[in-house]
Amino acid sequence: MFMFEEKRKRLVGLLKREGRIKSKSVEEAFLKIPRENFVPESVKHFAYADTPLEIGTGQTISAPHMVAIMCEALDIKENQKILEIGAGSGYHSAIVSQLVGKNGQVYTVERFSNLAEFAKNNLKKTKIENVIVKVGDGSLGLKQYSPYDRIYVTCAAPDIPQPLIDQLIDGGKLLIPVGRMFSKLISIEKEKGKIKERDLGGCSFVPLIGKYGF
Repeated sequence: MFMFEEKRKRLVGLLKREGRIKSKSVEEAFLKIPRENFVPESVKHFAYADTPLEIGTGQTISAPHMVAIMCEALDIKENQKILEIGAGSGYHSAIVSQLVGKNGQVYTVERFSNLAEFAKNNLKKTKIENVIVKVGDGSLGLKQYSPYDRIYVTCAAPDIPQPLIDQLIDGGKLLIPVGRMFSKLISIEKEKGKIKERDLGGCSFVPLIGKYGF
């Protein structure tokens, strides 16, 4: 346990020096959430390598630097309601759960039921109670709890799914990788029903599957 804690501190230091972690809130969330709780036993010793790791079913847990980049770009505030598309192992939503605080709420959609169960168990083991995991087609969003202050997608889409734009609150932010082989991380702000897009640079993600996916 002590070994993992030291590795976690070193990783956070690295991400700060690289400019990936910029805010105190994101730094504290990374220090608090044990990434080793969110990876399979076989790769636990790589938990604090800044790299994606296999979590089964052809899916990966994102590299810590990408989680940091996305959290900083979303500018998440306490008490917000967040939608994540692609729960994976639950790590990214665990970090976000700290940013919204105990009165905030995170909903996450996962298309693989076995991964959804994995994420639920990992979140429970980490004593996180403000993340709800649902199984479904993430490209459709999660209309029943909309609108959301922030939406982010952890898989690459061919384009920006209209349901996600519709489910974003006015004044809200959406972050999504777009493109198959070489994706671009696109930041979207919704103002008075219109959207403004910004290209935050290249990234690599598994593809989004579903009605509005590949």
